[in-house]
Amino acid sequence: MTLTHDVSLQHTAHDATSPVSPARAAFPPADTVRPGEAPFVERHIGPQADERTTMLAALGYDRLDQLVDQALPASIRIGARPGDRPLTLPAPLSETEALAWLRGLAERNRPRRAMIGLGYHGTVIPSVIRRNVLENPAWYTAYTPYQPEISQGRLEALVTFQTMVAELTGLATAGASLLDEATAAAEAMALARRSVKTGSVFLVDPDVLPQTLSVVRTRARGLGITVVMADRPLAEAVAVHDPFAVLVQTPGASGRLPATDELGAVADAAHAAGAMVIAAADLLALTLVTAPGEWGADVAVGSTQRFGVPLFYGGPHAGYLAVRDGLERTLPGRLVGLSRDAHGDQAYRLALQTREQHIRREKATSNICTAQVLLAVTAAMYAVYHGPDGLRAIAQRIHDDARGLASRLAGAGLHVRHDAFFDTLAVEVPGRAAAAVAAAREAGVHLRQVDDDTVGVAVGEDATAADLDAVVTALTGADGPSDGTSDGRSDGPAALGPDPLADSARTSAYLTHPVFHAHHSETSMLRYLRALADRDFALDRGMIPLGSCTMKLNATTEMEPISYPGFADLHPFAPAEDAAGYTELIGVLEGWLAEVTGYAKVSVQPNAGSQGELAGLLAIRGYHLSRGEDQRVICLIPSSAHGTNAASAVMAGMKVVVVKATADGSVDPDDLAAKIEKHRDELAAIMVTYPSTHGVFEEGITDLCAAVHEAGGQVYVDGANLNALLGLSRPGRFGADVSHLNLHKTFCIPHGGGGPGVGPVGVGEHLVPFLPGDPLNPRSVEGLTDGHVGAVSAARHGSAGILPISAAYIAMMGAEGLTAATEHALLAANYVARRLRDHYPVLYAGRGGLVAHEAILDLRPLTKATGVTVDDVAKRLIDYGFHAPTMSFPVAGTLMVEPTESENLRELDRFCDAMIAIRGEIDRVGSGEWDREDNPLRNAPHTAAAVSADEWTHPYPRSVAAYPAGQHRGPLGAAGGGGLDKYWPPVGRIDGVYGDRNLVCSCPPPEAFES
Repeated sequence: MTLTHDVSLQHTAHDATSPVSPARAAFPPADTVRPGEAPFVERHIGPQADERTTMLAALGYDRLDQLVDQALPASIRIGARPGDRPLTLPAPLSETEALAWLRGLAERNRPRRAMIGLGYHGTVIPSVIRRNVLENPAWYTAYTPYQPEISQGRLEALVTFQTMVAELTGLATAGASLLDEATAAAEAMALARRSVKTGSVFLVDPDVLPQTLSVVRTRARGLGITVVMADRPLAEAVAVHDPFAVLVQTPGASGRLPATDELGAVADAAHAAGAMVIAAADLLALTLVTAPGEWGADVAVGSTQRFGVPLFYGGPHAGYLAVRDGLERTLPGRLVGLSRDAHGDQAYRLALQTREQHIRREKATSNICTAQVLLAVTAAMYAVYHGPDGLRAIAQRIHDDARGLASRLAGAGLHVRHDAFFDTLAVEVPGRAAAAVAAAREAGVHLRQVDDDTVGVAVGEDATAADLDAVVTALTGADGPSDGTSDGRSDGPAALGPDPLADSARTSAYLTHPVFHAHHSETSMLRYLRALADRDFALDRGMIPLGSCTMKLNATTEMEPISYPGFADLHPFAPAEDAAGYTELIGVLEGWLAEVTGYAKVSVQPNAGSQGELAGLLAIRGYHLSRGEDQRVICLIPSSAHGTNAASAVMAGMKVVVVKATADGSVDPDDLAAKIEKHRDELAAIMVTYPSTHGVFEEGITDLCAAVHEAGGQVYVDGANLNALLGLSRPGRFGADVSHLNLHKTFCIPHGGGGPGVGPVGVGEHLVPFLPGDPLNPRSVEGLTDGHVGAVSAARHGSAGILPISAAYIAMMGAEGLTAATEHALLAANYVARRLRDHYPVLYAGRGGLVAHEAILDLRPLTKATGVTVDDVAKRLIDYGFHAPTMSFPVAGTLMVEPTESENLRELDRFCDAMIAIRGEIDRVGSGEWDREDNPLRNAPHTAAAVSADEWTHPYPRSVAAYPAGQHRGPLGAAGGGGLDKYWPPVGRIDGVYGDRNLVCSCPPPEAFES
């Protein structure tokens, strides 16, 4: 590594004589760095050598290794145990080399035309949306919009998403996206079980998507729910099975589209029995067919992938969940609602369930704490760009192509199984299915082999006439168009006879709000996307020091490969031989992640940290069951733990027992010992975060692991804070049995404004058999319970499309770079803590008064003395040009700061200067100079409209309101390269209570925004 840093970094170098791991052997050899091309680690780590020296001096150290040695317990360090060895990773690649490597892997994938179906369809993403949303750091580097005043752009986009889903499904309220269709169905099952007090089983349509059934069965086992596949028409099955809910797939996996009357009969039968009806519906089909809410569904779930989101080999995609009136307060995940700001203007914010896991913990409705915001925004903007007429035209063309294809195949003597369909055909080719699918593949089309005699064909938006010809040729053996047309398509709908949609045709209007009619030209769309992005504060504007969130650099080189066609356009169920690049990428990445964490194996299937938690706990549960220890269901969770921990434990079928914390924030060893002894025979696991959620390295972690193991339990170490350990310690070596990782934190996948994320799960050797299963594996689909753990995500490799980001990060950093990043994360946090501790008490610290990678600032004494709250400080930071730290977690009345290794000294000092200036403002309130209810903190954030108003009645000048840190004038470079233009929040402080009491979760009419 050529960091141009001091020699203190040399202790982190990996040993070149160490045994070569499979991960290292799999990596291609690197060329030397090109002359003039700086090593990537120097681009990723913010502080340069002179800045690091200044920061160390402020802490009283000469070298970085001295700080690290003082902060970390020796017992957890790499090398502390016999047999420990340094990280074994390939030498780092330059950015140019990394791009070449990933481009080569992408080219080894052969997407062909994806006509497999099963919930994943070919789509065309408009370039204006791809470039200005998916590839735009203003969108992808933002965080979940917990600070709504600086998140109005993506909140508005999410309301557009919710409106789109609610209107297309014909239901009252839709959430702001879920992780995928299968997860949404599982969440809907849990919602129904909470809402319906009668009934004993979850009744499932036999034509359900197989991956949905697999995930539903996985979730159901943990919740103690019996899943029954209907063996007769659903309306009749209701009377036989006593369901609390019925899941209907429309159209079905086979392509069959039930008529509206048939669906209505199912709903009537279910409601008569006291059961709910859940419709798993194709959102694009709903532009043509009757909305679920209109035939009686209570809940609708599905995917918005075909609304302009690439296939991505299975994800990330935005699932959706919508509910009828009266169920909105039971929705899992995130919901955006309308409220008003301090000036009475309309504004958006997260409603109802915001961070509910931290409040309700094991009683939370779900463990989902984020979703797929970036993909939901993409899907919403696709609907905005095309409008209702455009969406209907796309759907109609797809349907007409499917009708024409069915007609041609029937004309060739083949039997198309269902008369009513939208886009998918089940074609009978007795004894020739495998050969037909192979022939289509050779012609550039991927089809689905249903069985030996049946082929599935799904027409997507991107299907061409040549593709349709290729399908006909593969299935019939005939060459060229068989209906006399020149382009492989039919002569039009009139030539095809009765429309299969006749018994399901939609008559109701949808997407009537002006936003779906105003931006159909690219000029208008481009400006709309820019206007939305300009309303938000993301990493492209400044530091986001959110504790427990690790908002580090998402480098452009890491992001670029996700748009390569080989990565973006491959169907998740494509043949393995056409996914060679992904196979190698995933194998290498899983190997690297196992290497850096010390685990035997890692699975990247979980498509969020919450799902990684669930997968890890299910592995523990499966392990105990395989040993005949069914009674081990107690999960110990420290009181300071992340709220999703408790929710995940309940979903895995465990019972939560809380362990107290001591005054310094660490796990109380006496209470832990007492709880272990009390529940010794029932102890399944303990879930701990390390370093702790309080931001310290607890000295007793190895003793904790040993005590739990001695009682027969397993140790789950939450990987949320791995950015403080990477390269310095391996959880799998200091006593943990399982961890989930957050690739969207430690490994640079961007947060996307609230998703996507990836939550891989790593396990010890004894837990490897209990990692998540393939969603298409019959064992997963059939729900076998012999210790087998089913799928937790719809696709085998979860959100595979964004894995190149983390692979690029590790490849370019190497072992030394990863370690240096961790060391600088510790340095940055301790530097900030040291600068601010005389102004705000640092609530918790470890040995030597040091914190880990984040620090908790205690504002409670100031609040008691002056009335200034954490909310006031958080909103005032907006005026200074910052996103606030994490508020009131894990301790109410505090701010948790995590600066990460990517911020340079200038930005760290800018933040500290702002916090110190705010402390001065607090003192002016405390002294009585400023009124407690009328001061710059209580009135923050200040909008341009407020400070430029003709009337100004506040006891402080407008300049203090608008430019508390001074106003930059002239070129940005005139301030030594550090000049910044003012960020103006689009709204004033938002009244969250008002929004919850007056819940509006879809696009309000334009009149609502009139003054």
